[in-house]
Amino acid sequence: MKIHFAKLAIASVVLSFGSIAAAADPIKIGVDGPFTGGSSSMGVSMRDGVRLAVTEINKAGGVLGRKIELIERDDEAKNERGVQIAQELINKEKVTAVVGYINTGVSLASQRFFQQAKIPVMNNVATGSIVTHQFDKDPDNYVFRNAAPDNIQAPMIVEEAITRRGYKKVAILADSTNYGQLGREDLEKALKARGITPVAEEKFNIKDVDMTAQLLKAKEAGAEVVLTYGIGPELAQIANGMTKLGWKVPMIGSWTLSMANFIDNAGPGGEGARMPQTFIQEASSPKRKAFIDDYLKTFKPKNNRIDSPVSAAQGYDSIYLLAAAIKQANSTDGPKIREALENLNTKVEGVVMTYDKPFSKANHEAISASIPVMGVVQNSRVVREAQSK
Repeated sequence: MKIHFAKLAIASVVLSFGSIAAAADPIKIGVDGPFTGGSSSMGVSMRDGVRLAVTEINKAGGVLGRKIELIERDDEAKNERGVQIAQELINKEKVTAVVGYINTGVSLASQRFFQQAKIPVMNNVATGSIVTHQFDKDPDNYVFRNAAPDNIQAPMIVEEAITRRGYKKVAILADSTNYGQLGREDLEKALKARGITPVAEEKFNIKDVDMTAQLLKAKEAGAEVVLTYGIGPELAQIANGMTKLGWKVPMIGSWTLSMANFIDNAGPGGEGARMPQTFIQEASSPKRKAFIDDYLKTFKPKNNRIDSPVSAAQGYDSIYLLAAAIKQANSTDGPKIREALENLNTKVEGVVMTYDKPFSKANHEAISASIPVMGVVQNSRVVREAQSK
């Protein structure tokens, strides 16, 4: 009998330690983005913003008494690589959720695996309008976003060009990726609503270094402004191409005109470019100042300028949104986290904004049309447009 009770006591101790060990297991969150290549300006900034948030949360005790562990993967802005990573994060790493996705094409190719596995995805940079609607026909949608979608950005771009600036003859230059072509469609819709048809619509490929042919067609068509959808390196080639042709008209485009590799590679040709922004590197509030100061101190970017402030800020906020949902759900179960995100009952203070019931069952977009502002490149930095006047 004594032996029996001793065995029970030992078993009880073992179970107790097992429960403690399980409770102490880290919460794994995948981070997927391009950390090399032309999109890395966005990807690295996003990843570093995510790291800052996780460091803060873990220092404060973690979530549900558990630390957050980041599983970071470089998708190289390639759809097929994103698919491989998604399967690895689900099947090998057993992540609770995933944040990231810079490129719309990679997001669309990858997130279906998380949807099938019922693992929440928080898109914090990819802006293609379709991203959060890919699974609208499913009973539940596990894809969320805290970036400004293109169906918000495109009308802002058109408003800036047509209403505020008074241009009537517009050209659209968009890259050939899903991002560029879906953005072009959103621009066309916004222009059509104003009764305007572009005088020229030109396409270019990633890594193209000569935009002369596209720009000549826009110039010969009498374009007064060029509306763009692409990423930094190629956008810089557009600005440089205008300089070579001696033809300078304003560039107004999607948020990516704020990327460091556009600003630096375009030089003087990029001055005055305008774009929607959810976050500008300005200490306009104590929360933003603390974030910017911590980012600069931790990562020491060149010239004290965050390569992609929007990506960094939205990356940071995406972790706090997920942490709030996990805490509310009191679980790392995917369906419970999804339900909590759709019904967040506490405000989440981010650096882009304070999120107050940002999602619902029918709406997985945290950013509304009232949030973004227009930024402008001035002296190799992006500032709020009002400051440029």
